[in-house]
Amino acid sequence: MDDRNRKHQRPPFWRVAQRCCIVAGAIDTAYFFLFLTLDSPALAWINIISVAMYITAYYAYRRRKNQLGSLLIWTEVILHAAFGTILIGWDSGFYYFLLAFIPVLPVSMAANKAIVALLVLWTYFVGLHTLAIFIDPIQPISALGLFAVNTFNLTVVFGIFAYLAFYYIRTVTSAHRKLREHATTDSMTRLFNRRYMTERMQLEAQQATVNQTALSFLLLDIDYFKQINDQYGHHIGDEVLTQAADLLRAELRPNDIAARWGGEEFLIVLPESSNLQAAIVAERIRSAFEDFAWSDIIGEDVSVTISTGIHSMQHNEAISDTIKAADHALYQAKSNGRNRVELSINQMVTE
Repeated sequence: MDDRNRKHQRPPFWRVAQRCCIVAGAIDTAYFFLFLTLDSPALAWINIISVAMYITAYYAYRRRKNQLGSLLIWTEVILHAAFGTILIGWDSGFYYFLLAFIPVLPVSMAANKAIVALLVLWTYFVGLHTLAIFIDPIQPISALGLFAVNTFNLTVVFGIFAYLAFYYIRTVTSAHRKLREHATTDSMTRLFNRRYMTERMQLEAQQATVNQTALSFLLLDIDYFKQINDQYGHHIGDEVLTQAADLLRAELRPNDIAARWGGEEFLIVLPESSNLQAAIVAERIRSAFEDFAWSDIIGEDVSVTISTGIHSMQHNEAISDTIKAADHALYQAKSNGRNRVELSINQMVTE
């Protein structure tokens, strides 16, 4: 995986959970000093226990013991909400943290388990609220201090929900992008696949007709590819195909469109290009294949070459006829000795 893909890769669950443990530990450390200042030592020292639990959860996730890490976080939040409510009252807002589990549960476990967990969470939430109605705070703090704690808790949970929202949006966007890639690209070469190229050719043909511009096609085939597979193995053949795709990407222009058409055959659409311009591109690609050090891949001093057929689309010509003409030109290139470029029959070279 290259650096660009790694940079945009979505971090795995355990890494996100580790970050949450670090943030939560820092918040509970701040709580320790806050509740000492507010003359609530019991709640202050409870936060020290919470910090210890988050540190333990952090290292549990680091060792991929995800169930243990999640259990510690669940336990800490549930108990912290209970102790905060009992010691300084419902208006402290410690119950806000229970709400943060609502969006997490459905995406972190099977649907049936998530429903049960949500029902348990709701029951606990209502029970805690009911308890707060019938008992007075054991260690009440001033009204100003209670307001400050409530505001702080609300701010933290607001931040948690905002982070989760953006994280889920990124996750969904990444999933959609991967689905689009799988639907439109060849998994081995990362070029467009035949299905996508068939649709794209129609669009390019319509655009060329509207703008009255040239549209050329290159159909190229790796020479003697079957022999490479038979002599060196299919894994070497796969590496040759992958490198072939890299060479195409390096030699094509920004607006050119390349696809793996099938097996060792590639199709390239050249918008706004005459057959002369297409021939220049095709010859540049042919030379790149001929000059490449294939021995680095195959392990022997072997040359891998390509044959290419060119056809420029004619007025009102069907796509199928265009491809057929390029295929005939490709066949002619192979018949004339391979490692060459041939223009389709009866087409004059135009600029």
